[in-house]
Amino acid sequence: MNAFSIASQRRLIWAELLSRPAAAAVAGDPNRPVLASLLAGRLCREGTLPASLGLPPAELDCLWNAYFPGPRPPLPDQAVEDIPERQDLVALLLEHRAGRFPSDIWLAFIVAVACAGRDHLWQDLGLADRGELSHLLFHAFPALARQNTGDMKWKKFIYRHYCTRDGIYVCPAPSCGECADHAKCFAPET
Repeated sequence: MNAFSIASQRRLIWAELLSRPAAAAVAGDPNRPVLASLLAGRLCREGTLPASLGLPPAELDCLWNAYFPGPRPPLPDQAVEDIPERQDLVALLLEHRAGRFPSDIWLAFIVAVACAGRDHLWQDLGLADRGELSHLLFHAFPALARQNTGDMKWKKFIYRHYCTRDGIYVCPAPSCGECADHAKCFAPET
């Protein structure tokens, strides 16, 4: 399938998911469109998330039932490396969560699992673009996102924040050496 047809398929899945009526408690969640994009990306085999999205089965059921009730297509599975710092990353994100919607908690787990991927975080999440990731972080984890004043790449920023908080001063994000944007991410901060 070519990139144009994948993008078209992704938009159709995203629109179909958002056409479903969400539960009243989550209808105003600003992360609902991003969750729909994440699921659409996974259904199109984009990103590195497993079929569980990194959530326990009961939590994944809650996400689907509250945000996108109705028929649930099976998510393709993807083998994702478990990283030793995953629980610490979850804790970091939860410390900074907005606390308004259940998606904040789920997204902490999902983002931490995606940090093990080898691309930019938005790509590892299966999102359409970096703007969707910025939207997610500013709405689910606003206190953390606001600290990224230099528009640093999100995975690098999360790792830098995590490492600095724990007193670790040599702390590359996973696979940075393999990334096509290595020179840009590791250029001097301005």
